[in-house]
Amino acid sequence: MSPVSDQSGTNGASYAAAGVDIEAGDRAVELMKEWVKKAQRPEVLGGLGGFAGLFDASALKRYERPLLASATDGVGTKVDIARRMGVYDTIGHDLVAMVMDDIVVCGAEPLFMTDYICVGKVHPERVASIVKGIAEGCVLAGCALVGGETAEHPGLLGEDDFDVAGAGTGVVEADRLLGADRIRTGDAVIAMAASGLHSNGYSLVRHVLLNQAGLALDARIEEFGRTLGEELLEPTKIYSLDCLALTRTTEVHAFSHITGGGLAANLARVIPDGLHAIVDRSTWTPAPVFDLVGRTGRVERLELEKTLNMGVGMMAIVPSESADAALATLADRGVDAWVAGEITDRGEHTTGAELVGDYAV
Repeated sequence: MSPVSDQSGTNGASYAAAGVDIEAGDRAVELMKEWVKKAQRPEVLGGLGGFAGLFDASALKRYERPLLASATDGVGTKVDIARRMGVYDTIGHDLVAMVMDDIVVCGAEPLFMTDYICVGKVHPERVASIVKGIAEGCVLAGCALVGGETAEHPGLLGEDDFDVAGAGTGVVEADRLLGADRIRTGDAVIAMAASGLHSNGYSLVRHVLLNQAGLALDARIEEFGRTLGEELLEPTKIYSLDCLALTRTTEVHAFSHITGGGLAANLARVIPDGLHAIVDRSTWTPAPVFDLVGRTGRVERLELEKTLNMGVGMMAIVPSESADAALATLADRGVDAWVAGEITDRGEHTTGAELVGDYAV
């Protein structure tokens, strides 16, 4: 049996012959450096290329009892839409939002983030474009991008396939930690509008719109005023700095990031035993994309609501007397928000949160 030659013509196996291009990886690192530089904080030491990102923890001395908050996440099958459209510089916004908006829920300030990009084949410009989006997202979240990893997996992923994941860290003063123990009967539930589908439920969305209905990503949808693909790739809104501004200007008891599982299930995660959150659907109208998915796939409303955010990306629970001030702060920051419900005694309710009424037309 003849020996296998690698791409250079020499005998024997090699990394390149196995499908891993180290030079392409090095090129990708060079291209991404300018974007990583834009996502910095003064506490970050060193630059891109080290084995670990460094963050000067002495900056935490200003806290009496600093609590570190951490989270990790990805963006799910939304990456398939980016791949099909050949658009790679928005998916990073989604990644930062999924990680850092989880961290801010407890009142923590985002500090730094790392990313992991897995590809079937390293296309340097494509990888750099993904990192560009991550860096831009970090700027919007107020955190630094201190490092990451790009892994090439030939044979496991197709040449155009990729996935992204990230991990982040934040800090909050112990006596300012937000959560269920602060919530009281009569508190107001404030909804903050989503920018679209965000980054959850895309397996359902892709199944209904692309597989069942056979819609093309470049098809213009009149209700959207743009193509289907552009609507599906709309980046997840990053609420981190908006939520922190809210904690500085008014009293906040808790936040809830509306991700996988839908609005009621995520809100219930921060509701204490004995209390119940009632959210009135009539206080908002979901964007047309939610109706398109439901109508096209004949998806029942409850199924939609436990899969998609239905137009609400973040919720804040505040004392009723603080609701107007909270809405004013959010309005000043350009965040569309409204009072969507209230906290009541649990009574005979078996769950921590429920949606009532019908959506506004």
